[in-house]
Order: sequence, then C-alpha cells, then structure tokens
Amino acid sequence: MSAPPAPPLLLASRSPQRRAILEQLGVPFEPIIPQYREESTGADPVAEVESHAQGKARSVAGIADKRPVLGVDTEVVLDGRVYGKPSDEAEAGTMLEKLSGRTHEVVSGLCLLTPGWEELRHAVTRVSFRALTPRELGLYVVSEEWRERAGGYAIQGLGAGLVERIEGDYLNVVGLPAALLVNLLAERFPGVYGYG
Repeated sequence: MSAPPAPPLLLASRSPQRRAILEQLGVPFEPIIPQYREESTGADPVAEVESHAQGKARSVAGIADKRPVLGVDTEVVLDGRVYGKPSDEAEAGTMLEKLSGRTHEVVSGLCLLTPGWEELRHAVTRVSFRALTPRELGLYVVSEEWRERAGGYAIQGLGAGLVERIEGDYLNVVGLPAALLVNLLAERFPGVYGYG
C-alpha cells in the first residue's frame, strides 16, 4: 500500500523560476499570486526579505485550508545596500556596473506556514562577478534578461557569463533557497514530500 499523495504547497509567488525549482525538487505545489505589496522597510536585508516572505505567505493563508503555504523573497545586497529589480535599462546598467568585479550577497527569506505553525528562515549565497567590460555590460543590458530580476541579472541564463564563482546554494541565486526548503520540509513533514 502506498502513502497518500502529499498535499500541494500553496506557492505565494509570480516567479516562474520558483515554480521550476519546485518542479525540479519534485515538490507538488499550486501557484497563487500573493496579495502583498513589497515596500522597502529600511531594515537590514535579512529582516526585510524575511518580512516580505512572511507577508506573501500570510496574504494567501486564508484560502490555503490545511495546505502548507510557501512565501519567498530574494534580494541582491552589496555593501549593505539592497538592489531590487531595475526599472529600466539605465538602472540595470548602473546596477551591473556596481556589481562588476565584486562579490555581493543574494539573500532570500523563506516563510512556510500552516494553520498551526509558521517557520521563518533565510539563506545567503555569495556571488562574485568577473570584471566586466563596458561592451559586456551593454550587451547584457540589451538582452533584456535583467527584467524582473533582483540585481538585474539571471544566473541561470546569459547572466552565467557574468559570474566568476559562487559560495552557497546556486538555486538561491535563481530564486528559491532549495537546500533550506528541503531541510525544512524534512523537519516539518518527514517523508511526506520525499525528504526526511
């Protein structure tokens, strides 16, 4: 006799990258657009991403019934400054120029909740960019891959060519701290989602 299927997580996110990562991990989910507006709190980056992840998860918890809800927020941080999604080509170029030849952090907050409990955690991955030429910066900006990307790049696409090395969870840079989520699922739902 096989175990009953795991209840799908309710993913409070618009991100196609987060959907793809959950599919890759074999975790069943149902995406839903969060009813939450992200605004900078001016808090430290970890507190900010945790707050946004929590806000996203809580915004849809009322329709989750007993299903677990997952909220995630990811930002790029350099010298204590948060770099969100650039609004236009000029801002994307400026962000990438600042990241060029330097090491920044990709910080994600993760909130997993049910009607009985709530877990709030974070992950940090260090990403070092190559020293980029003006031509490389220009070509990347023209590619428009920076759109809707924290820090203005996508490591899983053309942005891979901007990166010299990373320390930590690669999938965190893509948009979901997979190792953190898997460990949390193993702790809270041993065996249910295939982990633990």
